[in-house]
Amino acid sequence: MSAEISGFRRFLHWGPIAALSIIKCITLTTLYMNSMWWPPNESFAGFAHQALFLLLSTLATFNYVMATLTGPGLMPKRWHPKDPKDAQFLQYCKKCEGYKAPRSHHCRKCDRCVKKMDHHCPWINHCVGWANHAYFTYFLLFSILGSLQGTVVLCCSFWRGIYRYYYLTHGLAHLASVQFTLLSIIMCILGMGLAIGVVIGLSMLLFIQLKTIVNNQTGIEIWIVEKALYRRYRNADCDNEFLYPYDLGWRANLRLVFNDECQKRGDGIEWPVAEGCDQYTLTREQLAQKEEKRARTRTFRCIGPVTGRWLPIFSQGWRVCVAAPCSDEPRISLRTNDMIKVTRFRTHWLFGERVLSEQELAGDKKRQRKGPIRGWFPRRSAVEVIEAVQEGSGGDGNSETPAPLAQNGNAHSHLKQQQRNGHAKKYM
Repeated sequence: MSAEISGFRRFLHWGPIAALSIIKCITLTTLYMNSMWWPPNESFAGFAHQALFLLLSTLATFNYVMATLTGPGLMPKRWHPKDPKDAQFLQYCKKCEGYKAPRSHHCRKCDRCVKKMDHHCPWINHCVGWANHAYFTYFLLFSILGSLQGTVVLCCSFWRGIYRYYYLTHGLAHLASVQFTLLSIIMCILGMGLAIGVVIGLSMLLFIQLKTIVNNQTGIEIWIVEKALYRRYRNADCDNEFLYPYDLGWRANLRLVFNDECQKRGDGIEWPVAEGCDQYTLTREQLAQKEEKRARTRTFRCIGPVTGRWLPIFSQGWRVCVAAPCSDEPRISLRTNDMIKVTRFRTHWLFGERVLSEQELAGDKKRQRKGPIRGWFPRRSAVEVIEAVQEGSGGDGNSETPAPLAQNGNAHSHLKQQQRNGHAKKYM
């Protein structure tokens, strides 16, 4: 989805359409059943009860719309730091042709770098980040409260509706106020299911969001911190103990999100940091992690066409499909003899980036291939590039002659056998 999509066009997507449909289905069904269970025109308590529900529904809808329209805050294209010397501490984004500011990350769905990106939410058809984090959190809170109240109304109405005959035959006519038709009972059951689902699902999401806000972290930064701690656990020669720079205490952390402007404080580029840290403490750690990741990269050669489908059952078999990674990251299509730089490994899948051909790098439009160049692909369709080494006698007693690269599964197996015999080594 292009970042240039703005305004109400952003609602023309399955996520916003589904989210708003669920909200309105729960709201209208609850109002209809409440008019029979606790009519607002018969008592002040009934009126206040319905007014509270309408208020919660309105606040949930308002914050949802604002979270979608406001957006997370996008980095300007071709952005550079004020001081050119600071560029050495930042990652460069090829897509946006500029540097990523601290706490910014590139979203492949929005196709832009996002300020303080937490995650991309398909329900709002946008990212959750610096500018709309408060709106998104308020939306979760009011949706949960409104759905919880709706659940109570619908459950009580359903109970009275199915026991209507019992009340009428036992002198409790004042309780037989709910009268079902086929359509109304279907809507009541559907509304109950949706309301309970919203309460459970959004409560878990709200808990995660509040946890990140209290610690002044994002979902992406949690993963960065975990890798930073693991780096130091694994490598005793690593730098001193890592200190997360943005945790200012829970009160200050809350004020950075929930403030008078509701959606922003500052510019989303420079952030207050803890004592002993600077603006680039986290970005330097990210660069160190990227460097280690490149050191672990292994080169593979494609030995058979890869379709790029999510479930390639006809070309790869059911085992590959069953073991498909649970991720929304893209799948890449490959041709025979394509080279791939692999950084993540699964039993049946690999994650890497296809090496572009010289024609593609030169910008030849006829040679450009559609689809992403970075993503998952089936492991059985590629073999690792290995340099075979043969030992022989020479003038100095030893000589090494490279053998051809692996071309198919048999060659790959032969080279693996050489490895076990100590006559091969891998490119690392």
